[in-house]
Amino acid sequence: MSDNDVAIKPKTKVKLKLDKPKLYKVLLFNDDYTPREFVVMILKAIFRMSEETGYRVMMTAHKMGSSVVVVCAKDIAETKVKEAMDYAKEAGFPLMFTAEPEE
Repeated sequence: MSDNDVAIKPKTKVKLKLDKPKLYKVLLFNDDYTPREFVVMILKAIFRMSEETGYRVMMTAHKMGSSVVVVCAKDIAETKVKEAMDYAKEAGFPLMFTAEPEE
């Protein structure tokens, strides 16, 4: 090669793969103190469920000990859990929600 020759290298294309955000499930736990009507009201108000769906989720938690309320992004799940727990605490009930990674 002489001094005027230029070696050209082919450009490599880089494709970035974006991972989908990890999903989290919001769990409702049964307790013996919180009235069923209050639980359904929270499910309707915070999780935007219908009366029937809220009742089914509440009854599943009542019979099985816990129930999945919703599966969503982490920040949304944590926000919903905090809202529901704060609302229950203000009303004087020990209602328990958690957000856990979905597998």
